[in-house]
Amino acid sequence: MDPGKAVSELNPALDQYIATMPKVELHVHLEGTVLPYRLADLSARHGIALPAQDEADLAQAYRFRDFLHFIELWVAINECLRKPEDFAQIVVDLGAEAARQNVRYLEVFFSPEPHIRRKGLPFAELLGGMNEGRAEVRRRWGVEMRWIADGVRDADSGPISVTRTVEWIAALDPADGVIGLGLGGYEIGNPPGPFAADFAAARAAGLHVVAHAGETSGPETIWESIQALQAERIGHGVRAIEDTDLVTYLAANQIPLEISPTSNVCIGVYPSAAAHPFRRLDEAGVLVTVNSDDPPLFGTTLTDEYRLLAREFGYGAADLERISLNAVRASFLPDPEKTRLLGEMSAESAVLRERLSLG
Repeated sequence: MDPGKAVSELNPALDQYIATMPKVELHVHLEGTVLPYRLADLSARHGIALPAQDEADLAQAYRFRDFLHFIELWVAINECLRKPEDFAQIVVDLGAEAARQNVRYLEVFFSPEPHIRRKGLPFAELLGGMNEGRAEVRRRWGVEMRWIADGVRDADSGPISVTRTVEWIAALDPADGVIGLGLGGYEIGNPPGPFAADFAAARAAGLHVVAHAGETSGPETIWESIQALQAERIGHGVRAIEDTDLVTYLAANQIPLEISPTSNVCIGVYPSAAAHPFRRLDEAGVLVTVNSDDPPLFGTTLTDEYRLLAREFGYGAADLERISLNAVRASFLPDPEKTRLLGEMSAESAVLRERLSLG
């Protein structure tokens, strides 16, 4: 997506509203937020070769043929994250970008098992680095973050990747910021059902549970994630549009979808933003949220995703505010924090709309 083109096609007042409005993000992967300049720095620091030689070449490398090509670069990025201070730095980078876009709260996925298995980095040190960055972000910009530990369904180590992830997070203190278990990785050929016991253990430990489903695979993966894992939210979930009964079920039960339109287009789920089912799902009553997934890898930002909704689907300020507040409602914040944030964001958005004469 070309952010400059997006701006030129929008009413200037609406574009300013989108840039300034308060936001919440529920589906962003920490490892996928590493900016090209930071990746070049990390690779030089650790003496790791990359599939590109400099920042300009890296920017070109972020052009994906398909999901498996995306995973190749994902693995290369992960290899450059080797020390707690690396994780602290990329969390601070994420927080700075969130503050620039007026993102108040983020629920951030991270995939601990491959880091620990491949590099021998203890989980406590990895999480300690992340929380050092999280504390700095809160202090400098007032942006709050929570973590969702993503089990990798197709990890080299096998299904035990998810089991170990649960073992690491089940006994943590709430102050550690880990609020849930996710299920990520390549969906095709890796159904969610075999991980039911792991997700039951996470729920028993008081953790929330979510699952990537219905992106590269069809509606059946969403059904299985809900029925076998009792997933409270679905990552992506856009292929639900292919099953009318599933759309009705999602709407009736207000099971949120964490939708990332640009990501879906970049990895070939849909041929264009215009073909994306976001608006159809929204109009069917599904609780939709908009997210950036892996923003620098897909050449987007959360702000750009809101611009896409306005440009491609004709959303105005009131509907964009509604979708932003959907993310608060779908978040795993405790009810008092959720109520406070809903009030603050609603009031701020109303003032902004009035100032910009957007009604």
